[in-house]
Amino acid sequence: MMNVDFHKAIRDLYDNVSVVEGDTIDNIRAWDTDGNEITLDKTQVNAWVNPEQYKIDRQYPSIQEQLDMQYWDSVNGTTVWADTIAQVKADNPKPE
Repeated sequence: MMNVDFHKAIRDLYDNVSVVEGDTIDNIRAWDTDGNEITLDKTQVNAWVNPEQYKIDRQYPSIQEQLDMQYWDSVNGTTVWADTIAQVKADNPKPE
């Protein structure tokens, strides 16, 4: 199970958030731009999925490794680099 970034979740779910305090779902609180405390739907906050998580999860080989793969692919007529990149993308698809 993925850890939820509660601050990011609240800022994504509630447009008028100005301040967020706390670091667990039990003690998280937020206030709007007028200083009023926002009533949070903690179930919704806890269920939030970062739309950029797929980028965080993608672990590409280093640039040096990729260039080496590309060189050897050109020498050997192989597709190791393309296959490696395709596998990383398949393992961590971009959400629709």
